[in-house]
Amino acid sequence: MVSIIMGSTSDLSVMEKAAEVLDDFGIDFEMLAFSAHRTPAEVEQFAYTAESRGVQVIIAGAGMAAALPGVIAANTSIPVIGVPISSTLMGMDALLAIVQMPPGIPVATVGIDGARNAGILAVEMIATGNADLRRKLADYKLGLKDKIVKANEKLKDVKYSHKVN
Repeated sequence: MVSIIMGSTSDLSVMEKAAEVLDDFGIDFEMLAFSAHRTPAEVEQFAYTAESRGVQVIIAGAGMAAALPGVIAANTSIPVIGVPISSTLMGMDALLAIVQMPPGIPVATVGIDGARNAGILAVEMIATGNADLRRKLADYKLGLKDKIVKANEKLKDVKYSHKVN
C-alpha cells in the first residue's frame, strides 16, 4: 500500500496524478491531508504507525514551507517521496525545502507538481519485490516510447515552407 499525503485538499489537483498512476497499476493507496505545522502530532502518529498498517511507500506533497515530507521521513523508515507543490515562488521554495534534507533523513524528490512521477517512482520501488509489477512497468515504458514514435509520424504531416523533413 502507498500513502498519498497532502498539506491540504487544495493540493488534490496535483496529488491526484499520483493516485491515477497507482490506480492504473492496481496498487492500493490511501489519501490523507496532514499539515506539518497545523497538525504536527497527527503527522508524527501517522508516520509512526504507517509500517504497521502495511504502508510501503509514502508520497507527500507540500507547498510553501514544505516541511511535511521531511517531518514524515524523520519519523519512519519507509521511503518518502516528496512532491514540491507550486504555490509561491513558482514552487522553488517547496523544491528546495524538500530536497535539502539533513544527513540521515532522505526524501526522494520529484519535480515541481510532479506527482505523476512520484506515483511511478512508488510503483518502481514496490516492483523491486514483485515480478508482475515489473512486467507492467516495462510495458508502460514501452508505451511511452510508442507515443513518441507516433508523435513523429504526425509531425511528418506538419507543413512549413522551410521545413525539410
